Order: sequence, then C-alpha cells, then structure tokens
Amino acid sequence: MTISASETKSGKGHKDENFPVASRLIHPRHRGPILAFYRFVRAADDVADHADLSSDEKLRLLDALEASLLGTGPSDPEAEPLRRALSERGLAPIHAQHLLDAFRLDARKSRTRDWDDLMHYCSLSAMPVGRFVLDVHGEERSTWRASDPLCAALQVINHLQDCGKDYRNLDRVYLPEDAMARHGATIEMLGAERASPALLGVIRELAMRTSGLLAQSSTFPALIADRRLGLEVAVIQRLAESLVGKLERRDPLVDRVHAGKGEALALAIAGVARGLWQRGRGTPPASLGAAR
Repeated sequence: MTISASETKSGKGHKDENFPVASRLIHPRHRGPILAFYRFVRAADDVADHADLSSDEKLRLLDALEASLLGTGPSDPEAEPLRRALSERGLAPIHAQHLLDAFRLDARKSRTRDWDDLMHYCSLSAMPVGRFVLDVHGEERSTWRASDPLCAALQVINHLQDCGKDYRNLDRVYLPEDAMARHGATIEMLGAERASPALLGVIRELAMRTSGLLAQSSTFPALIADRRLGLEVAVIQRLAESLVGKLERRDPLVDRVHAGKGEALALAIAGVARGLWQRGRGTPPASLGAAR
C-alpha cells in the first residue's frame, strides 16, 4: 500500500517555528505565496523526517511532490497551492526544487563530513528560503549575498538545538565529523542525558562559527527595498543572535535553547528598533545590537 505526502504530516505549522514565517510585518499581498511555499516545504520535510519510511519510499514521495509542483504528475494538495502561486507571480520553482534536493540528501545520508559539507547542505535547505522570499518581494538578487549567511545561520541553529533529538529519533547527525574529532567527541555522546565537555566544545565551536555568519548578514535589513520585509529580517537577525548566545552557554541536550514568548517579544521589538535605525542611519547603536 502506497501513501501520499499528506499522510506523513507531523502536524507542525508555521507558528511552531523558531523564527517568524510571514508574520504580520509582511505585507498581506506577499503572505499567501510565502505560506504556500512554507507548507510545501513543511510537507517535504515531514516526508524526509518520517521515522517509519524507508529511504526509497521517502525519495518516491519527494519525487511525487516535485512532479505535482511542475505539473508533470498527479495533483497533490501539498504542492498545488504553491504551483498556482508561482504561476500567478511568474516565478520559477527552482528554490522549492533545491529544498527537495536537501530532503533527498536527508533520505540518503545521515552524517556530515565538515563545515563545507554543512554549508553545502544549507545552500539547498536554507538559502533558497530567503531567496524565494526576496523574489516574491521583487528584491534585487544582489541581496542574496547577505541573505545566504543569515539563512545558513538559522539552519545551523536548528541543528544545534535539535542535535540530540535528531540523533535519537533519526540517527541523523549534522555536527561535522572533523569538529567532533577535534574535541574528542563521539556520536554516541549525543544520546546521553547531558552533553559531555567534549560535545559542548563542538557545540560552542559551531555556535561561534554561526555567530560569524550572522556578522556577515548584519547589514542585510538595510539592503532590502521593501520596508516591511526589512523589519521582519531585522527581527529574525536579532532572534538568531540571541539563540547563538544561548548555544555558546547552554547544553541543548538538557536545556530548551529557545526564546520564551516574553523574551521573543522583547527581541522582536529590539529587532524592529534596530532595523529602523539601520534603515535611517546605516548602523545600530551598541545598546540595540550588543546584548545577548
């Protein structure tokens, strides 16, 4: 008996993500295509993360989603809204196809060789998300250079937050093998109740490298022509900076490394304030940019 992508849904929606997805800051005319893109990607991600499906079954479902998106296969309710949105906007499906390639990698491999290998994965799993949102808004492609490191940082943050869960539930490890070796950590340490000093060393090294990605994206909000999108990006940047700071200090095997509702609201306000300052003056004051 074959199943469809709809039958593998995790129940997770855009409001469950660590970072805003088409929040009220985004103009209503752009929210529909972005949410259609999110739902398509969420469906594909649920396929790739399904614990009971074989690799071949996952690849079959991902191929079926792509065929539906391209109009070369049976219609799928997870792909049809995005196919229509792309047609209405005159946009190509390439960003969604890159995401599907990332999920195909997830279906085929479960280990990460080094930082470059991780960044290659991010180039398929994260960077296309930012590029799609920019394309929906009609932004210049020159903004991709600042968008890509922010999106990669968001992906690595998620990997670090979920490193124990990914190993226990999926036998999937995104922590680079060479970083593990440098600190004397083993994969099995991810299954422990708390991180060993060696594993914490790996997590902190990767958090610091992620902080470097965020430094590269720090000017991104001011480069965006659409004011509302620029402010949303400023909020995401600020949230990411805060989470990286937590990962440099906390143990994600024990601690919930997320922002609570009150903290998230405060960070969002700080992000908007910094975004407004950047757009008006070019650089934020230290009081808005330094604290973690």
